[in-house]
Amino acid sequence: GSVFCCHRHDSGGTRPLRFDTSIRRSNSFHQGESGAMKSDREQFIRSSLRESAATKQRIEDELLPQISKAIDLIKAALQNKKKILLCGNGGSAADAQHLATEFVIRLSPGIQRPGLPAIALTTDTSILTAGANDLGYDNVFARSVDALGYEGDVLIGISTSGNSRNIIRAAAAAREIGLLTIGLTGPGGKLAGMVDLNFAVKSQVTARIQESHMMLGHLLCELVDRILFPEKFL
Repeated sequence: GSVFCCHRHDSGGTRPLRFDTSIRRSNSFHQGESGAMKSDREQFIRSSLRESAATKQRIEDELLPQISKAIDLIKAALQNKKKILLCGNGGSAADAQHLATEFVIRLSPGIQRPGLPAIALTTDTSILTAGANDLGYDNVFARSVDALGYEGDVLIGISTSGNSRNIIRAAAAAREIGLLTIGLTGPGGKLAGMVDLNFAVKSQVTARIQESHMMLGHLLCELVDRILFPEKFL
């Protein structure tokens, strides 16, 4: 194929850059989508946005008392110098890390407050891989709860299916030690019966469940901040 050259100036002097003009985007990219395809795409976007809004509306209609209870539970634990542990798998592991960060650092730039103790049990690859290898993956989070959890701490377990065995076993270990337990799940699963307080998001679509879990987590973080540190908001 043809090669086009130009020159780049950097700290190392002038050197040629080479672009192979035989590498081209497909004709379909340049021609664009057909009108029907574009209409289907827009319809999917609209449908997804409306579905997401409807899922969150159901949370407002059905879960306000649980949200308030969870805020009080977390607030009381933190006031008693206890900590929050969080766990999940895959996207829910990312959610656990995200929410732990909001507690430790802060959610809103409009608040100046001390850090709040929260640990995501999903971040230490040595512990996760040793636990999976030696104890089985179903037990990795339960082991960390056993090692790090104390009576009065809070465990937040996240499972879109509600049936993740390692989250269920973590909840069982937490209750045995005396931790308070909160679940974030989809519409069903065994985890709901294993925790003190559960948020069941009534959707069959994983994306809608995960979006709602993050919204719920943000509500917990921000309202705990506002209750514990009302004078710290700028």
